[in-house]
Amino acid sequence: MKSMRLSIPAAILPAVLAFGLSGLPLAQKSAPTVDAQVRSFLGKMEHSWRDLNVPQADGEILYDIVLGHKYTRSLEIGTSTGLSGIYIAWALSKTGGKLITVEIDETRHSEAVENFREAGLGDLIDARLADAHELVGELPGPFDFVFIDADKEWYGNYARAVIPKLAPGGCIAAHNVYESGGGWGRGGAAAYFEFMKSLPEFDSRILPGGSGSLAVSYKKK
Repeated sequence: MKSMRLSIPAAILPAVLAFGLSGLPLAQKSAPTVDAQVRSFLGKMEHSWRDLNVPQADGEILYDIVLGHKYTRSLEIGTSTGLSGIYIAWALSKTGGKLITVEIDETRHSEAVENFREAGLGDLIDARLADAHELVGELPGPFDFVFIDADKEWYGNYARAVIPKLAPGGCIAAHNVYESGGGWGRGGAAAYFEFMKSLPEFDSRILPGGSGSLAVSYKKK
């Protein structure tokens, strides 16, 4: 298995730093056994992810954001089979946080739970089999990091549900959002990004690097 090193890609470093990240994202270290187990699992699964998972490069960006800002209260909307949740929870293992992740499909949910367990992160993840249209509004929060990667036409509704529960300095990240509105970013995802950019209490942009489709919105302190 080739070795893996997580760091903020050079192309996105200025954009991430512009939102207040200080220091290197790997300055803090988790227990060596956790790191070893996660790295081993990701190495084994490197070419096996299917369904609706993010590219590994985007998972690394999520890891860097959570760890760099020391977020501890995370919500993921759209688990798929767990790759993004693993990167988020891996960062949370270093900050002392936990993740709630929501998936509507029973098969994907079950596979994700097993992946979380095998990666050694199951204790940090509350994986919910539920309709996020209903559950997200019911979750009490507060959250400091929210990742949206579910049905694109509902992105704006998810944002409206979580914004009141987002702590100052917190971040909402959304996948498959493009500055041009092309590709998967058409329709709901594009409208979501225009909505987030219209809110004066948020700084919003598309991060370069990775798939180039990760929108981040930081709530001003």
